Amino acid sequence: MSSILIVLHVRPLGLAISGSEIELPPLPRAIFELFGLGTIGIGVTHLMRAYMRRQRWDMLPIWPLSLRVLVAGFLISPALAIPQEFMSVSWLTQLPPGTSEWMVLLQKMVNWAALFWIWMAIYFVALEGRKRRYAELRQSELARELQAAQLRLLKAQVNPHFLFNSLNSVRALIAEDTNAAIRAVTQLARTLRYSLASGDPPEFVTLDQELETVADYLELEGLRLGERLRIEHDIDDDALPVRIPVMLVQTLAENAIKHGIAELPEGGALRMSARVRDGSLRLEIENPRPRNAGPRDGEGVGLRNGSERLRLLFGDDASLDLDLSAPDRAIARLRVPVGR
Repeated sequence: MSSILIVLHVRPLGLAISGSEIELPPLPRAIFELFGLGTIGIGVTHLMRAYMRRQRWDMLPIWPLSLRVLVAGFLISPALAIPQEFMSVSWLTQLPPGTSEWMVLLQKMVNWAALFWIWMAIYFVALEGRKRRYAELRQSELARELQAAQLRLLKAQVNPHFLFNSLNSVRALIAEDTNAAIRAVTQLARTLRYSLASGDPPEFVTLDQELETVADYLELEGLRLGERLRIEHDIDDDALPVRIPVMLVQTLAENAIKHGIAELPEGGALRMSARVRDGSLRLEIENPRPRNAGPRDGEGVGLRNGSERLRLLFGDDASLDLDLSAPDRAIARLRVPVGR
């Protein structure tokens, strides 16, 4: 029992191990030598890291990588084991008396190799974690870029449609009323300036800002339709600051006139209401339409674009529906979350 029991007690200059005293080196020298071993270790690991990066070890499967790590640990361990052999801190590795010097050196190499294995394991685990985080960030960035491209495409499909209809209205007024045509051109310019300024980079405006542009558009259409177009508003004050996708309400108003009121000889009233309920803006645009008429091509494109923009921006938290359950009326219902 006494042969395997190790008894340590501090003496001014030594340790007693299994009955034999081993002299400790002077403290300043020991600190200097340990600092030297640490410096060598840092240099070796730095060179090893550079080599592993050049050889792309991080791209290897787990088993080939493990074999390389095992061999590398043994190969670089002499860089610390051999200098330690000639230092006074060689007592850090002790074997039973009579052990050959080669066994002592081998023991030191195994110890340092184990330390290098631990270092390389930590290095590759950290590297893998960083690669995964980078991949997630890159995937998120690509998704945002794709989403932005889709939104730009959807808005590009809406704006020319609006411009085409507005120019037709101006053309119809030129021969009938020059002053009205001039006012119409001014309103059209103001609306286009709003559309262009909102396109890059902002995607959102307040409902109040959107309604100002809708008012310009409706006045422009009113010059063409005259008394056939009547506007009714019921907008709560707390709904005005809510941010919504730019040009979306204008598109709904355009559809209501083009595919509803403009096709009726007697025209009709466009009713617009907005409320904030349960954390969402609820906006409705109601208009008369020819009896039993289904969605037209242009109307379907505008609504599909609007629905797709909402999906890209809000997911399932927003919606856009067209209610055609009544034979002579259409109601567009928009739901947008508040504070997004």
